[in-house]
Amino acid sequence: MSSAPPSRRTVSVPADRLAGWIDRFQDRHGVIDAAVSGAVLRLQAADGATADIAIPFPPLSATPDAVAALVEHVRRERRVGALLVRRGGYAVGVFAGASLVRSKVGTSYVQGKTKAGGWSQQRYARRRANQTDQAYAETADVAATILLPEVGRLEAVFGGGDKVGVRTVLADPRLAPLALLLVEPIRPTVDPRLRVLEAFPEQFRAVDVTLNQLA
Repeated sequence: MSSAPPSRRTVSVPADRLAGWIDRFQDRHGVIDAAVSGAVLRLQAADGATADIAIPFPPLSATPDAVAALVEHVRRERRVGALLVRRGGYAVGVFAGASLVRSKVGTSYVQGKTKAGGWSQQRYARRRANQTDQAYAETADVAATILLPEVGRLEAVFGGGDKVGVRTVLADPRLAPLALLLVEPIRPTVDPRLRVLEAFPEQFRAVDVTLNQLA
């Protein structure tokens, strides 16, 4: 017996494609009304389909044409920080829009898990924990060098990779101003490399749209 399909689903729409996505939504479902409520713009179509578009960097300026205002709002180039953290490395950068303007990427050695038992397992676990702490401390140093000088110009900080790692790095007292700018959720990424950092805007500039069962 198959399970019923979910009544609502969420899709991720690249910022530069949002206008086209809204046009296609209207083509499929008929004339739409748009209304802003808090940090969401709801599209209500003639056939009952709805699309709730999460507004990044709210609020959205009040205007008679909320859809056009949202498209312009989403496309605006913003200066943001990026902090990608995994046990094996880090990537820290500053973006102007989708362009990476300052960055540093590095690797850290953290021993893998061992199947050994007893005292040996405990020794390996302690060593691994120490290596992880050192890796996070190194990443915090890099974040202090790359991101802190920009903090007055950054509109947000986006995290990627390991959630615990990102939060541990930002727990460094020096980075408190950056922690206040962190945008949830922290995005999953593969091991941080320059190419991964350069592609990160595809995730943090995308817009989440929640659709009802008729959409």
